[in-house]
Amino acid sequence: MSNNLPTPHFMIDESKLIRNLEIAKQLKELSGVKLVLALKCFSTWGVFDIIKPYLDGTTSSGPYEVKLGHETFGGETHAYSVGYSEDDVKEVADICDKMIFNSLSQLKAYRHLVEGKASIGVRLNPGVSRAGQDLADPARQFSRLGIQEGQLSAEIFDDLDGVMFHMNCENKSADDFISLLESISERFGAYLDKLDWVSLGGGVFFTWPGYEVEKLAQALKHFGEKHGVQLYLEPGEAIITQTTDLVVTVVDIVENGMKTAIVDSATEAHRLDTLIYNEPASIGEACEHGEHEYVIGSCSCLAGDQFCVAKFDKPLEIGQRLHILDSAGYTMVKLNWFNGLKMPTVYCQRANGEIQKLNEFDYQDFKRSLSQWSVK
Repeated sequence: MSNNLPTPHFMIDESKLIRNLEIAKQLKELSGVKLVLALKCFSTWGVFDIIKPYLDGTTSSGPYEVKLGHETFGGETHAYSVGYSEDDVKEVADICDKMIFNSLSQLKAYRHLVEGKASIGVRLNPGVSRAGQDLADPARQFSRLGIQEGQLSAEIFDDLDGVMFHMNCENKSADDFISLLESISERFGAYLDKLDWVSLGGGVFFTWPGYEVEKLAQALKHFGEKHGVQLYLEPGEAIITQTTDLVVTVVDIVENGMKTAIVDSATEAHRLDTLIYNEPASIGEACEHGEHEYVIGSCSCLAGDQFCVAKFDKPLEIGQRLHILDSAGYTMVKLNWFNGLKMPTVYCQRANGEIQKLNEFDYQDFKRSLSQWSVK
């Protein structure tokens, strides 16, 4: 049935999602940590019914995400933003459980709007991190993310409930993360001992094949007990990795020194991080030692907009479908209407084989995104 669905579309696989969630469940049971889904990575709320039994709530990076988490997920709703306006704080103070401020100035300006309504915390920048690219490194030079160690004093923590650190991006090593924990404990431990909770952020890729989950769990448990705090992690990619394909169709094949298969999608519009981070996509139908090599190019007008270079056993044909693998995290949340391309429909293949349509878009959605008034 899925082969008859129009392209482009996303297909979320419930069974693969549950596989990741079972690992998350194991981590929680072994460590005592609570897990809140990072909506900045994945906010397709049509599958929250699958995720909710396993996680404890959601965390946000902006006011609309706070509202979405509160309305569609429940559990704990953590509110964080790099920069709140006063109206933002007023909008979410009554619906969040934890409000995390990015700076001392924001804490000073707005805490009075939150007191008595939500638990209050701040983001600390530990100055160390594990991130593959500078663009995604929270501890990069001149970082605006969190309060620097030199700006802290013991008095600040007398009136706080918790803190958040976020210093990882796709960290696939338990040992690397444990070294960060040890650094935080050594440098910030006296502050943490005064608190009720500590969030260690996201980017810990504990569902990656071969990840030492038990080692991670032991370290988290020890850290929480040492400082007497409830620990949180904010997984995004770890929950939905390898669960979702972007399915596209080859609409043309051109050649200019190398063959390019043009598909009915674009990184600029439908898989933006491929372009931003220059990280080639993977194609399900490709094979490492295939004799036929193609650029998988988009149908946008951007000259360098391509998904990857891939090899295949057989020549590609116009009308053939390709599966662009692992296309959920930081992908659906960044969809846009560049070039007026068709927006991918979103489906979920349930564990019983049923295919459920979660959302679809048409020309009217495109039109409304640009102006609201009627044009004669």
